[in-house]
Amino acid sequence: CIKGVFMGLSEAVESVLIKNYSNFSGRARRSEYWYWILFSMIVGLILSFAPIFIGPIGSIIQAIWALGTIIPGIAIGVRRLHDIDKSGWWLFLSLAIIIGWIILLIWSIKEGTDGSNNYGDDPKK
Repeated sequence: CIKGVFMGLSEAVESVLIKNYSNFSGRARRSEYWYWILFSMIVGLILSFAPIFIGPIGSIIQAIWALGTIIPGIAIGVRRLHDIDKSGWWLFLSLAIIIGWIILLIWSIKEGTDGSNNYGDDPKK
């Protein structure tokens, strides 16, 4: 891939958890968004077994992870919508269980707007 266009797993996790933890402005590339989804799903899956192996403390660790990733998860979703020139308020479509999820999935797969849009400069450039 072209340097600067594609973001790796570690870069995406660093971007979401450290650099943009509660940043709801700007744009997020598809690779940043999908690597974050992959990472958070893997960690969530691993932590789902924590109570079995380490007892009640595992449930506490699970809860801390869930609470600690709510804001960055929403923020990356908003920035991903900004990349396709849509308002972050469209994230509320997730409340419309099946239909909303399908629409948001299609939008999250869609390539971002070339060049600048209403939410900032192209993150690929």
